[in-house]
Amino acid sequence: MSMLDRKQGKPIFRQIAETLQQDIQQHYQSGDCLPSEQELADRFSVNRHTLRRGIDELVTLGLVERVHGKGVFVLDAPVDYAIGKHSRFTENLEALGKTSDSRLLRKLEIKAKGNVAKLLQIAEGDAVLWLETLRKVDGKPFCLISHYLPLARLGDGIKDYLDGSLHTFFKQMGLAPVRLGSTVSASLPLDEDGLLLSMPRHLPVLRIKTVNIDAKSRLPIEYSLARFRADRAQISINLE
Repeated sequence: MSMLDRKQGKPIFRQIAETLQQDIQQHYQSGDCLPSEQELADRFSVNRHTLRRGIDELVTLGLVERVHGKGVFVLDAPVDYAIGKHSRFTENLEALGKTSDSRLLRKLEIKAKGNVAKLLQIAEGDAVLWLETLRKVDGKPFCLISHYLPLARLGDGIKDYLDGSLHTFFKQMGLAPVRLGSTVSASLPLDEDGLLLSMPRHLPVLRIKTVNIDAKSRLPIEYSLARFRADRAQISINLE
């Protein structure tokens, strides 16, 4: 039985959360299932409502997730994902000993509008190829990326892209992609993004907007908007 201090000002559910957090750090690995609610309630001598509030704290911290009908499972530690001028998704993760794959979800020709046209330095109404890709790390959803590619600048050859590294495909086309800049923000996931990333709706995504240019022409060849699971990614940026 774990003893809780019922005389101190800290709420009981928060003491439970802190104790379980220590347990997870010391005794559990990613994918492990915590004991049942009843077992934990008995351990702490509390009712299940109080116990659930403690687990809610861990869910909010991104340490565990509830799987309906199965239990509460420990989540992966965040992946340290570095962004630089020449860094690429696959190469970054291979350097960390991770496996990755990319799946093309959508490929449409659209007309450039607003910020997309501005960042690609093209006129509104110009043709853009819109790609939507899902990236997985060690078989688990990691991020979604919307890619906007100026067709007049890249030519019809870019339409042959099917899957894998987009930047490797650029190089096969004779281009030399370089990251011009990135901005990072956080927000709750849109409905479709949450489903594709298999993530709890209350957890945020990290949104990274990036413009890549061709090193030779110095013109933009891609504007992208990536949405990373914030509980699975830790982002560092160095564009020097």
